[in-house]
Amino acid sequence: MVYTDADSRPTGESQSCDINPSITGVGMTTFAKSDDRNLQKLLRVASERAFTDSEIDPKEIDSIHVGNMAAKAFNNRAGIANTLASTIGTKGIAHRVENTSASGASAFLEGYDAVRSGRAETALVVGGEKMSAADTETSTEVISRITHKQEYNQGITLPSFAGLAADRYLEKYDACRRDLAEVAVKNHANALANPYAHFNKQIHIDDVVESPVVASPLRLYDCCPMSDGAAAIILTANDKDDSIRITACEGAIGTHAVADRSDPLRIESVRTAGKRAYTRAQISPDDIDLACIHDAFSILEWLELEELGFADSGEAWELTRKGYTDIGGDLPINPGGGLKARGHPLGATGVSQIIEIVWQLRRDLPGERTAIDSQRGLAVNVAGFGNNAICTILEAVWWYV
Repeated sequence: MVYTDADSRPTGESQSCDINPSITGVGMTTFAKSDDRNLQKLLRVASERAFTDSEIDPKEIDSIHVGNMAAKAFNNRAGIANTLASTIGTKGIAHRVENTSASGASAFLEGYDAVRSGRAETALVVGGEKMSAADTETSTEVISRITHKQEYNQGITLPSFAGLAADRYLEKYDACRRDLAEVAVKNHANALANPYAHFNKQIHIDDVVESPVVASPLRLYDCCPMSDGAAAIILTANDKDDSIRITACEGAIGTHAVADRSDPLRIESVRTAGKRAYTRAQISPDDIDLACIHDAFSILEWLELEELGFADSGEAWELTRKGYTDIGGDLPINPGGGLKARGHPLGATGVSQIIEIVWQLRRDLPGERTAIDSQRGLAVNVAGFGNNAICTILEAVWWYV
């Protein structure tokens, strides 16, 4: 899609309508590696849980949007959206959406646009991936091909980019290696009370800095795991007093080849998607109460916080050090554990981020998991190392009724 400027999507009939779609139901599976669950079962279970949560009959669904990066490569499966539609008994249109690690939020954007434009009154968005079905060599090869072709041919990987960015950040600013380790420690602490998380394990700074090197200065505990899992959301054109309104869902692309970027610490796609989302929602970063950030590597949490306007360049680390991003802080970040500890089933991640925001805004969580008095939440899902990003803003309807 071509955008007319940096801060807004093109105008047109589908964008001029007054419908702000709402989320009326969500559901997900646990994120973990398991040999006894196939991809289609994961998608079905997550969908059924969303239907139960929303009390909507599957026959009411007008369109299905399935976010999945690599069903063919990981699972030797095709036509997964059509299979899901048949399994759950819906008659609407069905699409599979692929946008590497932002496949989940990209499917959500498609479902959002379907309802917003009036093409669908009710849509089901499902994201899922079963990465453990493939051997380690195959999985590594699939993920490696997310990078630009020339970078792939040179053997440069996503962890390499993250390591180079972390090294540059720590060298340029006043943050120390232990500050960066706090990102992983925080997100693991948040996942302790999350029954859907891949890791329910507390870690400490020394655990992070003493874990095996992956791409110096990043170590094993700075990186997210490969997970299996699925997450589902039901969107509708009709607000209810207990629904969550989607005030913005915007995407943007960035420079594909990281070597072509003018600054290795800037992620253009995140910055542009965030600006577009703030413009659509008619708010600023100061109006956001909590956020789910794409922390595939710990350094990305800092870089994305800065691109989204929550901190100036080189200052996000101070938010971590001061506890500002803790679940009890002024701006809780990744209260469900993030990709780092909740897990990262590629096609499911963007959907699960939005579900975490929904649970937080609905107060559906135990006290130790709840960010108190949250009215608005933001989620950002990133493809590759910033090739593309989707930013979503949600708000609790009952604050206004």
